[in-house]
Amino acid sequence: SKVAELLGLMHFMESMRLITVLELVASTSDENVTVTNTEFSNVPVRLYLPRRAPDGLRRAMVYFHGGGWCLGDAGMKSYDHIARRISNELNAVVVSVNYRLGPQHRFPVPFEDVYSVTKFFLQSEVLSQHRVDPGRVCVAGDSAGGNLAAAVAQQLSEDPEVKTKLKAQVLLYPALQALDLDLPSYRDNADKPILSRWLMVRFWSEYLGSEPALREAMASNKHIPAEAAPLLRWVDWRRWLPAELRAGHEYRTSPGPAGLARRYPGLLDPRASPLLAAEPRLRSLPPAFVLTCGHDVLRDDGVMYAARLRSAGVPVTHHHAKDAFHAALMFILRPFELAVGHRLFNTCLEWLKENL
Repeated sequence: SKVAELLGLMHFMESMRLITVLELVASTSDENVTVTNTEFSNVPVRLYLPRRAPDGLRRAMVYFHGGGWCLGDAGMKSYDHIARRISNELNAVVVSVNYRLGPQHRFPVPFEDVYSVTKFFLQSEVLSQHRVDPGRVCVAGDSAGGNLAAAVAQQLSEDPEVKTKLKAQVLLYPALQALDLDLPSYRDNADKPILSRWLMVRFWSEYLGSEPALREAMASNKHIPAEAAPLLRWVDWRRWLPAELRAGHEYRTSPGPAGLARRYPGLLDPRASPLLAAEPRLRSLPPAFVLTCGHDVLRDDGVMYAARLRSAGVPVTHHHAKDAFHAALMFILRPFELAVGHRLFNTCLEWLKENL
C-alpha cells in the first residue's frame, strides 16, 4: 500500500481496502438466523434476525465494525460470523452498520451515520417491529468501531429525542482519543503486529483531516495547541493507568501549532475522542464491557476509559488480556484461527448473556 501510494497508483487506504474485498461474504441466511442487507435511516446495514420463536421480547445489539474509520465492512467473513453467533446464541437481533468510510468521508460523517442508525433503531415502533425489548439494547464495536460505540453512547445519554436508554456498551480494544499519541502503550507496542503506531497515526489523520502537516504533527505528538492543555487531564496516564503500565515511562507533552486544532476541530471533539468527555457526561452512561490487549497501541485508551467510567460511577467490566494483540478476537475462523480469539469472544459472549 505504501509503494502504490508513492508511485501515485492509488491512495494508501484504497489499496488497503483490497483486504476487505477479499473477505466479503454474501448475506446468506442459515437454519438459525435470517440475514438481509437493508437500510436504516438511509445507511446500509446487515440485519441478523434469529429464526427461533422468542421467549418474550428479544435482546438487540447495534454493532460498528473496526478498520480505522477507513476500512472494514459488515459483510467481512469474521464480522458476519460473529454477528451470526451473537444473534443465534443470545436470540438477539443484530444490526451491523456499514457507515461511510474515510478518506472520502471524514469525521463527523462515520459518527453521524452510526448515530442515525442507532437512533432510528431505538424508536419504539422499530423495536416493536423486530420484537425487541427496549430495555435490552446495547451498542458495540471493535477498534474504530469501539470509538463509535462509546461516542454514540455518550450522545444518546444527552439526546432528549431518544426515550429508550441503552442497557450496555461493549468496547473491544477501542480507539478513544487523539490528544496524546505518546502513551506508554504507543511506545511499548509501536511495531507490534496488526496495528503499529505508524498505522494508527495514519488512521487518525485520515479520519480527522487531509493535510500532510496534520499527519506529521500527530506522528511527532505535536498536534495539540497549548490552549487545549486543560483537556489533558482526561488523558493524563499518570493518573488513570495502573502502576504496572506506567513503569519505566516518563510523561511528556509537546504543544503544537494552534492552527491545526482550528482547521480540524475534530481533534478536540468528544464525538471523535470519547475520552475527552467531562465527568458529568460520563455519569449517565450504561454499564460497559471494555476489552484491552497487552500488545496493542490502543491498550491505554481502553484502560483509561475503564478507569474514568468507574470514577464516574458507571459499572465496568474491564477484561485485560495481557497475552493478546490488537484485533485478536477476530481470529476465530480458519485459516487464521487462534485459541486467544476464541477465548476473548467467549468472554465477551458470556458477559452479554449475563448483562444484556
